[in-house]
Amino acid sequence: MSVKIPVQPIPVLNFISGKFKAGGGNKQQVYSPHNGALIGEIHFSTSADVNHAVQTAKAAQKSWAATPIKERSKILFQLRQILMRDLDEIAHLKSSESGKTFQEGKAGLLKGIEVLEFATALQNLDVGGKLEVSRGVFCEYRRQALGVVASITPFNFPAMVPFWTIPTALALGNAYIWKPSEKTPLTSLKIAEAIHEAGIPAGVFQILQGDSETSQSLIDHPDVSAIAFVGSTPVARKVYQRGANLGKRVLALGGAKNHIVLLPDAQPDIAGPGISDSFTGCAGQRCMAAAVLLAVGDVETHVQKIVERARSMELGKDMGAIITKSQVEFLHQQIEKAVQEGSKILLDGRKAKAPAGLEGGNWIGPTILDHVRADQDVAKLELFGPVLCIVRCKDISEAMSIENSSPMGNACSVFTSSGALAEKVISMASTGMVGVNVGVPVPREPFSFGGIRESKFGHGDITGTSSLDFWSNLKKVTVKWDQQQDNNWMS
Repeated sequence: MSVKIPVQPIPVLNFISGKFKAGGGNKQQVYSPHNGALIGEIHFSTSADVNHAVQTAKAAQKSWAATPIKERSKILFQLRQILMRDLDEIAHLKSSESGKTFQEGKAGLLKGIEVLEFATALQNLDVGGKLEVSRGVFCEYRRQALGVVASITPFNFPAMVPFWTIPTALALGNAYIWKPSEKTPLTSLKIAEAIHEAGIPAGVFQILQGDSETSQSLIDHPDVSAIAFVGSTPVARKVYQRGANLGKRVLALGGAKNHIVLLPDAQPDIAGPGISDSFTGCAGQRCMAAAVLLAVGDVETHVQKIVERARSMELGKDMGAIITKSQVEFLHQQIEKAVQEGSKILLDGRKAKAPAGLEGGNWIGPTILDHVRADQDVAKLELFGPVLCIVRCKDISEAMSIENSSPMGNACSVFTSSGALAEKVISMASTGMVGVNVGVPVPREPFSFGGIRESKFGHGDITGTSSLDFWSNLKKVTVKWDQQQDNNWMS
């Protein structure tokens, strides 16, 4: 299905106290990566807008936290129903501004809804604990909301990444302020409408449109207790340091340079499409995309399968557009530089033609570079595009040495038919997520998402059971009503 691109620019407004209102700052245009058309105009927020949003959230949070979790969960379940009802409409809008195909836009929202489903189950899963620790003495814990929390999200998943945090933070009783990417802000309007219709009280969920200055004001505000961020490693590091220096709880996910280890015993019909789809999916604009293929030994049949699959990708149908023209130019430069350094092009996406009627968009086809050295920039930098670099390795030890040398630690995969070799890669990988015969090893709830090293700054993960402790505090209670009869340190 072709992406339905808005024919008229959509005003992009803040969502404060249950109402849409323009920010008081500068304006910026939003263009579709598919055809370059103007599809929105965003009104940036000022520091006064940020303060108003935080104070409104602070006032609304107390009664929301006092609402029993079962009642909060009912509202979130209603939100799920609304999102499923409007799934196609939201998928078209988010694809039109992010460059994704319609199916990719739909899949991203469905993944976000999985986190929402997990959050609705917290009423049954996270029930606390109570134990008689000594005769007549009981200990228990009670989970309490932090207060006002904030999230700053990237352009590439305008619905999925926000839903990594929105449901859990709200289910636990927090008031939530969201700063979407200024490159893809349109989706936030539909999500705000859905949340309002579901019955989330005014002020509990708010949206501030803006740029880096808006984000900084939000991080710096003394009444914001926690900040979640997803983006590049340099910015994630700055967000973490800025928030941590203010004594705030911060979880900032950074970039990735994911490696796939391809072994000769892998099944070509699994490895070929699995690896190809990993680096071409979402046009390579995702932190889980394959970036470097560590080809161990004789894997020519597998490589041919990868090339064939990637070559069959039809732009606009099987693979979407790149977010900006400047990013397309960057990818062209990196490919050309790699060729000048001696790498061989097996598939040149620079020659791909734009889809008919979308010539004004930001397009590049899948590109595969072979005989890349591990010290080349294309093998080290996060390119954020559909480019796969093949590095030839003599054995697993050499392959894992290259993988371990990357400062990032998001994801690693291995394609093999050997359980023993798979376990070897799992144990040696310096990443937070590992896949076996899976090109995009994204955990599903309740298993959490998150990397390590320079792919994450802060403690814990952003989804799953690990996220609960980030969005709440545990209050430990010890109770005794009668005189103890036993003899221990507690008595």
